[in-house]
Amino acid sequence: MSLSFFRFALSFPKFRPLLPIPYPTFLILSASDRHFSHSLHNNNNPNHNHFNLVVHDVVASFNHLLSMRHPPPIFEFGKILGSIVKLKHYSIAISLSKQLDLSGITPNIVTLSILINCYCHLGHMPLAFSVLSKILKLGYQPSTVTLTTLMKGLCLNGDVKKALHFHDTVAALGYQLNAHTYGTLINGLCKIAETKAALQLLRKIEVRVLKPDVVMYSTIIDSLCRDTLINEAHDLYSEMVSRGISPDVVTYTSLISGLGIGGRLKEAFKLLSEMVLKNIIPDVVTFSTLVDALCKEGKVKESTNMLAVMIKNGVKPNVVTYNSLMDGYCLVNEVSRAKFIFNTMILRGVSANVRSYNIMVNGFCKSKMIDEAMNLFKEMHHKTMTPNTITYNSLIDGLCKLGRISCAWELVDEMNDRGQPMDLITYNSLLDALCKNQQLDKAYQLLTKMEDQGIQPNVCTYTILIHGLCKVGRLNTAKEVFRQFFIKGYRPDVRICNAMIIGFCKEYLFDEALALKSEMDENHCLPDFVTFKTIIRSLLVKGKNDDAQKLLFEMIGRGLL
Repeated sequence: MSLSFFRFALSFPKFRPLLPIPYPTFLILSASDRHFSHSLHNNNNPNHNHFNLVVHDVVASFNHLLSMRHPPPIFEFGKILGSIVKLKHYSIAISLSKQLDLSGITPNIVTLSILINCYCHLGHMPLAFSVLSKILKLGYQPSTVTLTTLMKGLCLNGDVKKALHFHDTVAALGYQLNAHTYGTLINGLCKIAETKAALQLLRKIEVRVLKPDVVMYSTIIDSLCRDTLINEAHDLYSEMVSRGISPDVVTYTSLISGLGIGGRLKEAFKLLSEMVLKNIIPDVVTFSTLVDALCKEGKVKESTNMLAVMIKNGVKPNVVTYNSLMDGYCLVNEVSRAKFIFNTMILRGVSANVRSYNIMVNGFCKSKMIDEAMNLFKEMHHKTMTPNTITYNSLIDGLCKLGRISCAWELVDEMNDRGQPMDLITYNSLLDALCKNQQLDKAYQLLTKMEDQGIQPNVCTYTILIHGLCKVGRLNTAKEVFRQFFIKGYRPDVRICNAMIIGFCKEYLFDEALALKSEMDENHCLPDFVTFKTIIRSLLVKGKNDDAQKLLFEMIGRGLL
């Protein structure tokens, strides 16, 4: 059996040099452990100090046992190593394991499995597999838990396909795998959006005479919902129930979330009632999902009522709940109400995160309350909270729209200094400001810089440029930009076509404007109210009343008036 494991390990190029080594080599105390020891005396947080003192005492107990003339059996050391791992001090557990080895104490399957678990958590998969080779050389048989730990480690480190390959090797050797093993693999597949493969694995489990459980079903249902395959998710839910597997709060919350994203709120609330009738208590995630769905539909009053129901049922809202509510109020232009929610959240002991600030900063900027937005931005700095690209984009766009371009450029310099990359939204905001101020040459320079940095312009970028060019009478250049837009394979939308039609109508080039309107129809990019209004108004200015009337009747016929 061990030979097959070695062959598997050899399929990982990084594992090859490790296989001849009977035990991985590492420092007795790593830099992170030294930092941990130092922090015992330097952190003023009482809870943190208590936690560190617990670890310190456990390590002291281990060293005491190791220093005894007749050390206790290996399983006593295993208990201590296990307790350190529960505290998530993986590097310390590894260092203590090395001390055992240097002291000549032979590890057992438990201590070696603990070591594998530590390496997996730290992402050191080659070392984890070298410990597996150690287990086999000592004549031990790896347990299901150990093998599952290795698969989970591979999944966590982005090697899901290698985890599946390892599974096949293990299964072929006759090792018994359990529901947790398959739950781990299904979760790994779903995490990389391989939902179809996860579903196929679920079907294979039945062949192995292993009954799928609620975790497996719920994981795939959640993944289907994230892929907006709500009907498929519901079918799997029905299958699950028909097989006598009871859905839990995670199953229902995933389905409710999927229905909410799909705008099927009535069905979402029906599921909520169903879960309550089955005595499955909604948790903070369930309620937050519904609050968010209501807010996205603009139903902020109902979402506030949902918050009240949540609190009444003893479920404490978290930062996600409050963020959804704040975002909802900002979407309906009630930024003062959003600010009230923001303050309420803090008063109730829930710490705001970067997203909380981003929602409020963006809300203030959209309401042209740039000074309030800048105050929150300064507050973030004061709280040593790092603003991200989204924060800067909101402020830059708000400043640009108010004509405070020099302040916007100062923020651009700051975001670059702080390592926050400019993205398409940043460039579009700056391009729009430059075009509106008739600084077309600078706009072109910025477009070139943007493309040099590997950021591809989108339909909004081209629309901004065409509007700007038409505004200063550079229609031929605008036509060339429009032509380049098509050459690069972009699909037009009604806004970019309207920008070009506005340019044509400004020069009273009705034939070209009407030709583009016809092309819009042919390319399933339907003209809208702005399209018709622009052409009709221009025709009337030139006294072409009959043509204008004809377009007006067409406009009415399309239901645009």
